[in-house]
Amino acid sequence: MTERRTEYKWFWAWDFEIEEKWLNEMAMQGWALVEVGYAKFTFERTEPGEYTIRLEMHDKDLSYEELLEDDNIEVLGQVLKWKYMRKKSEYGSFDVFSDIDSRINHMNKICTLIKIIIFLNLLSGLTNAHTMGWINLLLVALLAYGLGKLEGKKELLTRERELHE
Repeated sequence: MTERRTEYKWFWAWDFEIEEKWLNEMAMQGWALVEVGYAKFTFERTEPGEYTIRLEMHDKDLSYEELLEDDNIEVLGQVLKWKYMRKKSEYGSFDVFSDIDSRINHMNKICTLIKIIIFLNLLSGLTNAHTMGWINLLLVALLAYGLGKLEGKKELLTRERELHE
């Protein structure tokens, strides 16, 4: 029987790079991701560095998943719009973003989702100000912080792209 372990850890959408780094550090220690849930990660004992893990915000798309499968990429699961994938290191490098523009577009998708959630919470917070609306307004502030972090990352990528042109 294969040794398994489960970790519970929360990551904000704007910290997807930190989450991906942690998952790859686990893989380097011989714990490859096999299942995902809401803040729940199940790992299986493997050879250290056997897999590379990637995350991407992407809608459910069977043709995209078939394309990934053709490139030896295994889709482990999806939590909301976040797709968790892995590829054996022996099959070569694994990056879901081919260039700076695709990274920026990915961050734009995340920003759009956060903006929608901000709007809905702002609306709810203002219309329910006499009750628990303050919770929505606190969430708006937190999400605005995360949105600012993503906008900063996008700005850095835009500058990097301009340097290479």
